Amino acid sequence: MSHQIRFIMVGGFLGAGKTTTLGRLAKHYMDQGKTVGIVTNDQATDLVDTNTLRSQGYSVGEVAGACFCCNFDELMGTIERLGTEEVPDVILAEPVGSCTDLVATVIQPIKRIYEAQFSIAPYAVILKPSHGRRILRNEQRAGFSPKAAYILKKQLEEADAIIVNRIDELSDDAVNELAELVSTHHPGIPLLRLSAKTGDGFDGLVQFLEQDGDFGRRVLDIDYDIYADGEAELGWLNSSLRMTSETEFSLDEVLLDIVNSLRDSLADAEAETAHLKTIGLWEGFFGVANLISSEDQPELSLPSNCQVKEVDLIVNARVACDPVILEEHVKQAVADVCQRHATTAEFRQTQSFRPGRPVPTHRYDSGE
Repeated sequence: MSHQIRFIMVGGFLGAGKTTTLGRLAKHYMDQGKTVGIVTNDQATDLVDTNTLRSQGYSVGEVAGACFCCNFDELMGTIERLGTEEVPDVILAEPVGSCTDLVATVIQPIKRIYEAQFSIAPYAVILKPSHGRRILRNEQRAGFSPKAAYILKKQLEEADAIIVNRIDELSDDAVNELAELVSTHHPGIPLLRLSAKTGDGFDGLVQFLEQDGDFGRRVLDIDYDIYADGEAELGWLNSSLRMTSETEFSLDEVLLDIVNSLRDSLADAEAETAHLKTIGLWEGFFGVANLISSEDQPELSLPSNCQVKEVDLIVNARVACDPVILEEHVKQAVADVCQRHATTAEFRQTQSFRPGRPVPTHRYDSGE
């Protein structure tokens, strides 16, 4: 048999920890001597995740402008371009965090159209503890409307395995409660426990993904009207800018300050945060700060430990509010941070919008 690429897609809601997980998987496979390509995905350009993974030295292609399912041909073209010099042994794919129905629209089409080229790994979906707990409890103040919560529930329903992430930040009781909620809502789906940050439970994930079999068969019975309405409730913003100062400033403090300012202003506006990320890049170094929900604290996930006079910044925000209002919050937060740190900012590009209705390129039932 000719060389087959191992296709590993890891799904999950916005802020679940997909990028950190894929980065850890990429390092694992590269340490084994394998060639690895990563494909990221977003509704727009200027994605923090792409820049973060590239800054760590990984080979990354980006599918921008639509989710994998609606831009399937570009997904396959991106994989092909990643193999221009050497066909990769492993492709790691990270779909948009507000996307579901990926078994029918991504995995099944690859199996049908590109069967000879790819070996499909089990499809793992990461459960985000903060929003996942509230949504699976059916709390009235879960942070999102029932239509947006529908997306998270459907993501879990189509998984070959569900991963409870961030166990390093949770008590044993909290992890056990999440496990019980998952088993109640999705009986029969294997459950893995993981800290993508520390690596606790990572060996179990690797072993699961190494399995061979007919995976990716949990095709959803899904209402695309509810799905589309749920996605459209999220304001989406990607913004790039350059920040400068006559004197050196701490990049890490600025990154955290931007995320803290946004957290506070969005909370005052009662706008639930799905995910906030900002990255600073300059002359070979980088730092990343993020926030995964309104109830959590901002985190400097990748410190730069750098003092700079100039830096390129990218801000990604996924928030349950009008995108016009979200853009106002971001620009005000940056202005406030500039004032506090004696810096100036020049915005280069801002894209703010609501995601459009998903229209998959292909959709196959498992039995077709």
